[in-house]
Amino acid sequence: MDATPLGRYPMIKLDAALKAVEQAEKEFHTWSQVDLDERRRRVSETLDDIEKHADLLAKTLVWEIGKPYPQSKVSVERCVSGVRWYLKEIEGMMNGRRPIGLISNIASWNYPMSVLVHAVLVQCLAGNSVIAKTPTDGGIHTVTLALALARRRGLPVSLVSGSGGELSDALVRNDAIACLAFVGGKNNGREIANAFYDRSKRYMLEMDGVNCYGVWDFSDWKNLAAQIKKGYEYGKQRCTAYPRYVVQRSLFPKFLEMYLGVVQSLQVGNPLLVEKKEEPLPALDYGPLINSRKVEELRVMISEAVAGGAVALYEGSLDESRFTPNQDNSAYLAPVTLLNLPRNCKLYHGEPFGPVDSVVVVDSVDQMIAEMNVSNGSLVSSLATDDANLAKQVAGDLRCFKFGHNKVRSRGDNDESFGGFGQSWKGCFVGGRYLVEAVTEGPPGERLKGNFPDYVLLPEQR
Repeated sequence: MDATPLGRYPMIKLDAALKAVEQAEKEFHTWSQVDLDERRRRVSETLDDIEKHADLLAKTLVWEIGKPYPQSKVSVERCVSGVRWYLKEIEGMMNGRRPIGLISNIASWNYPMSVLVHAVLVQCLAGNSVIAKTPTDGGIHTVTLALALARRRGLPVSLVSGSGGELSDALVRNDAIACLAFVGGKNNGREIANAFYDRSKRYMLEMDGVNCYGVWDFSDWKNLAAQIKKGYEYGKQRCTAYPRYVVQRSLFPKFLEMYLGVVQSLQVGNPLLVEKKEEPLPALDYGPLINSRKVEELRVMISEAVAGGAVALYEGSLDESRFTPNQDNSAYLAPVTLLNLPRNCKLYHGEPFGPVDSVVVVDSVDQMIAEMNVSNGSLVSSLATDDANLAKQVAGDLRCFKFGHNKVRSRGDNDESFGGFGQSWKGCFVGGRYLVEAVTEGPPGERLKGNFPDYVLLPEQR
């Protein structure tokens, strides 16, 4: 099948981005004087518009990033419902606080509505002007439509598109920027963190880590199977996916029986495949990864691990009936699971960000905790155990922001806070009131909650 480009991403240069930042910063001085009721009205009208076009936005997500339609629809709905919660709570959150200026947003492609657009609208609601960079690998059309709706309602949002390296001096190292919200990998995140180390500028840097699910003295396999299956949504292309299972040796046979049943049931294919126009879009667990380069990157890491001694527990295959005839499926990858990764391979310490799981068999609780802390910090971790006291003990020893006992954790909604430990996060925590506090000034001497060099998160704060 011939591939016909439908359009090209606009890639502006630094000079244009600097001018965009200058104009966006000027908008702050006007917008910050608009009273809260008027800001709330305009944001509410924007949400009404997004709801009117929810089906279009969801199907645009399917088209440009390959997220199956039901999951794309949920992304749009979570954006709307999340911001509506802030509309109800914002008055109390803004009591004694004022906006800080122009907020810069650099986000990844995987959740452009429920993460990027959601954050932008809350930042505007708090009285700030906002500039965002379109995700380089996908989501530009969805974000452009959503922010165009916001702009039509008078919200001070600006959108630029270009290389992150090219635009860094405009969107990161720029005195006009009061705060940076970044979602991406550790390499870029570390560079930004270093740039901000000696500055007073606000920042929220969400990076990757290996989120682990431990299994010890456990019996509810049906419940765990349901969690694992749901965890494959969007091919595990999200920061709170669990790519590693650390399993008690005596439970490994039962775990394996349950786990193989899950991965063998997964439906992978073209999320737009329909034979007739009236047919609904297919119900899939996931479609393509973001591009064929990512698939090749994962294949290389899998080969490296196997060459070093890892055992392939499962290697799925793509079903040709779930693709159009002669379709290029190089961006698709069936589930792969590896046992006992060698410590010197990339997959051992790094997040795959795709449908590649690893399993580690352990003989003691201490060994389990050590294996679950391999990435020097993570966003979420969970323990499957029938022993509630053990769950409390392990929770205090894991370097994760959120801990789940017999359940997975995620970014959360509404008043749930979100952040990370160690190398997985730098700067202010977000979620609930923390998101508003991160982009507003409070009383003199206020200390923001976050993962700063001298900050320690207590277990009861999770």
